Amino acid sequence: MARDTGILADRAIAELFESGRLTTEKELDRDQIQPASLDLRLGAKAFRVRASFMPGPSHLVSDKLDRLSLHVIDLSESAVLETGCVYIVPLMEHLDLPADMSASANPKSSTGRLDIFTRVITDYAQEFDKIPAGYSGPLYLEISPRTFPIVVRRGSRLSQIRFRVGHAMLSEPQLLELHAAETLVASRRPNVTGGGIALSIDLIGDGEGLIGYRGKHHTAVVDVDKKAQHDIFDFWEPLYSRGRTELILDPDEFYILVSREAVHVPPHYAAEMTPYDPLVGEFRVHYAGFFDPGFGHAPAGGRGSRAVLEVRSHEVPFILEDGQIVGRLVYEHMLEPPSSLYGTGLGSNYQAQGLKLSKHFRL
Repeated sequence: MARDTGILADRAIAELFESGRLTTEKELDRDQIQPASLDLRLGAKAFRVRASFMPGPSHLVSDKLDRLSLHVIDLSESAVLETGCVYIVPLMEHLDLPADMSASANPKSSTGRLDIFTRVITDYAQEFDKIPAGYSGPLYLEISPRTFPIVVRRGSRLSQIRFRVGHAMLSEPQLLELHAAETLVASRRPNVTGGGIALSIDLIGDGEGLIGYRGKHHTAVVDVDKKAQHDIFDFWEPLYSRGRTELILDPDEFYILVSREAVHVPPHYAAEMTPYDPLVGEFRVHYAGFFDPGFGHAPAGGRGSRAVLEVRSHEVPFILEDGQIVGRLVYEHMLEPPSSLYGTGLGSNYQAQGLKLSKHFRL
């Protein structure tokens, strides 16, 4: 039975297009609608800007671009976006949300694993990645590659959006009840505070002691639309435990690590990872935070799926210890279960994953 509040599933997202609440410049890609989200596509132009900005309650994004744009890049074929630069790209999708429907955006998993910092902006925005109820207007994506220069083109998909009606987040008692019934994280005594259920870091590693990867500098470009095109060792330095249970994060280095706990998102729920309280350490975890219904769900081929963590330290070196809490999962009700779960049936790239780099790399 459908609820009155919750996250929209794939069928409802498709209905937004049918009703004209969502419009797009070209026909949807076959797999663009996900179980609980919609992938957003880059338009034909990228504006290199002097700095990131917030439009504010009195301005269109185009007003700011007129003042801050340095030059315009044609994305009709392909173009390189350089590290250390900020770009604003109008997206193909356009919103006309009902008065009771809001939305939020996040980088796609592959985007986060490439250390591409992205944020969705709307006209009159006062927050990144938040689209207020009833918003009608265009969407823009701020893109800032941090570690690798990237190749993108019109239609590339770096970000995703979720739609929600009302308040859908589970309370802490509801989280504990759901965990008791469904085992949300593989922990006998889950840490549930701050509205979420905790995830900790695995620094023991696999049988060979592999605990993660650190991004290399001065590499070739990564084409965001091509799978298995790049050799891992041209871009990444493997990290091994060597009998230790700690890792020193160097300032402004980028790491791919993994959670100790397997994660489960039952079919009637969606989850999002929020960074752990920044007051406990100067590091950022997990750029790409959406977990769709069916992630880690055994019938969808997801038994043992763990959360891959994109980690960056700031300002000072920071020591991570094995088992240290680094993030929390918040769960939300779906309005109704999706017609297809995240997993093998959809060809999802990261179902049943352990420590895994983005789909662009091969061993």
